[in-house]
Amino acid sequence: MRVLLVEDDEDIADAILSRLRRRGCDLQHQADGAAGAEAALDETLDIIVLDVNLPGQSGFEIIRQMRAAGIKTPVLILTARSQIGDKISLFGLGADDYLVKPFDLRELEARIDALARRRLGEAQPVVAFGDLRLNLSHRSATLGGAPLELGKREFEVLATLVAAGARVVSKDSLVVRLFGFEDQGSSNAVELLVSRLRRKLSGSSVGIQTQRGVGYYLG
Repeated sequence: MRVLLVEDDEDIADAILSRLRRRGCDLQHQADGAAGAEAALDETLDIIVLDVNLPGQSGFEIIRQMRAAGIKTPVLILTARSQIGDKISLFGLGADDYLVKPFDLRELEARIDALARRRLGEAQPVVAFGDLRLNLSHRSATLGGAPLELGKREFEVLATLVAAGARVVSKDSLVVRLFGFEDQGSSNAVELLVSRLRRKLSGSSVGIQTQRGVGYYLG
């Protein structure tokens, strides 16, 4: 899961980053509102965790700019403000959920998981395509009811393609999603992963199709 954290409090940021790294999340952290606003325009993000009171630009302004630009990434707000008016304003701007500081990191994790499932259009942690089933919480898969052994990046490829539905997912977006903000991946690495997955899906109702020069989709 690719997560952007925009938080200027160093102690809070360190605690969140440490917790989410243990979950295997691919993390980017910005402490400045202006830098956070620019980073939030990345459509390959899965979740944005956003503080309200930031130097340079407020969380209110960041959400407003995101939604105006058509960015639909779920946003979890971190705020010290508990007044109902502030909460209504945040939801009105396009926030998806909020936590009032101080908060328990376990609740933060639970809310992030819920938003990630909602983004895939599922109230439950299981998504499906044909006879392929992916459990997003356990990061496990079955094919035709039998366990399907997948590596971490193989699972991420399938989860991304299932979430896209009929849309083609470009190679470039898969490179960024699989190899993160810092790691240097390549389109060749994506092709190798897709080749391995095709062998594992062989004989089933699920296949990874190629749109030449663009990317992949399930069919």
